[in-house]
Amino acid sequence: MNSPICAPATPLFPAAVHVIRVSGTGLAKRLESLLSFPEPRHAGLRYLCWNGYRERALVLFFPAPASYTGEDVVEFQLHGNPLLVTRFIEHLGALGIRLAEPGEFTRRALINGKQSLLEAEALRDIISATTDTQLRMAQARAGVVPGWVLEAKNCLAPWIARVEAVVDYGEEEGISLITKDMIADFQRLQEGFHVEQARSSAARWLRDGIRIALVGRPNAGKSTLFNRLAGEDRAIVTEIPGTTRDVLEVRTEWAGLPLFLYDTAGLREAEDPIERLGVARVANILEQADLVLHLLPAHDVAADPGILARLEPFGSKVLEVRTFGDLGGSEADLVVSALNGNLKGLEMALKDRFLGQYAPEACLGALATQRQRELLDELIAQTELVLELPSGSPTELYASLLQGMWGLLARITGEDRAESALDQVFSGFCLGK
Repeated sequence: MNSPICAPATPLFPAAVHVIRVSGTGLAKRLESLLSFPEPRHAGLRYLCWNGYRERALVLFFPAPASYTGEDVVEFQLHGNPLLVTRFIEHLGALGIRLAEPGEFTRRALINGKQSLLEAEALRDIISATTDTQLRMAQARAGVVPGWVLEAKNCLAPWIARVEAVVDYGEEEGISLITKDMIADFQRLQEGFHVEQARSSAARWLRDGIRIALVGRPNAGKSTLFNRLAGEDRAIVTEIPGTTRDVLEVRTEWAGLPLFLYDTAGLREAEDPIERLGVARVANILEQADLVLHLLPAHDVAADPGILARLEPFGSKVLEVRTFGDLGGSEADLVVSALNGNLKGLEMALKDRFLGQYAPEACLGALATQRQRELLDELIAQTELVLELPSGSPTELYASLLQGMWGLLARITGEDRAESALDQVFSGFCLGK
């Protein structure tokens, strides 16, 4: 981790400007054959010459420790020619500056105490966000340790100190553990953890997106609803059965929910070979989907038995939706009209299923990644073990469990930097971060 690194911080496409970032110790000496540095944090124009190439570049120098990584950092702004950038990076390699691994700049920032693991994960989510909700969620977590984590530490710290004192000096100094007071504090902690667990469960769907498959018989209104949710005409809509012959996919945000929508071929015994292939692909989509909307026209008396048989293995994630609500004729619980935009019932059903009691805005700042959620689950389980200890349990047992809770809080924020966890987090970064 001590060797100097470099990477393009902008995509290698023709553009007005390309940025190359370098980080390491003693960069002034290593790059002295190429340029003299401008004043720290002031852009300076420099003429770079190497291997027959000449380039006029804007250069910024951020000396350690006041930099993104905590090391010396130099940024070169070159003309936006990908070949020029490639040749420049090759020359940096000849100077002993290797190409960075994905996320290595941010990893060094974490190791050097410039940011927390939560901040690094939020940065990754900011870069990868594709909807407004995802972007707002990531920004809400950036640079902030959740308040409930700080409160939990403030509650835990004196009890850990007390328990350790009892273990070490209890008999000599007459120190005892008043478990009644501790249990009361931990019950309050547990209530807060459960609230965060519920918010985290909802935030997970907002971060990762919800995969929804639209299925039903031909002309059940699948493509019309698909277009309405997507906000654009992606699927062809006609009165001819079997118009959709393949699975159409679109990523969109609707009612504050990030959705992956799948419009499938109408389920029937098709004679057209292309349509049969489309119907065959539906099974794979049903496996992947988080929710299957079984669309049934409002005027249909009952669902097709063949379709119900296909959907039976996925019963727990199938939701029946009556379509063509503008035509009347249905008293079902969930009726929509994609034609006139009457989808309020569907919106409420989706939010209730995936967000529970929380609006998308209420999930801002909640833990959302799989790593964070698993640690929160472990923290709740550890707290329950403390509360379930029988009266008179050895103080050493309390000490062990409380230290375990403290360790889980440290792993959430990244203070306990397990290498496997870091590898998982930074594998999703680009080279220049």
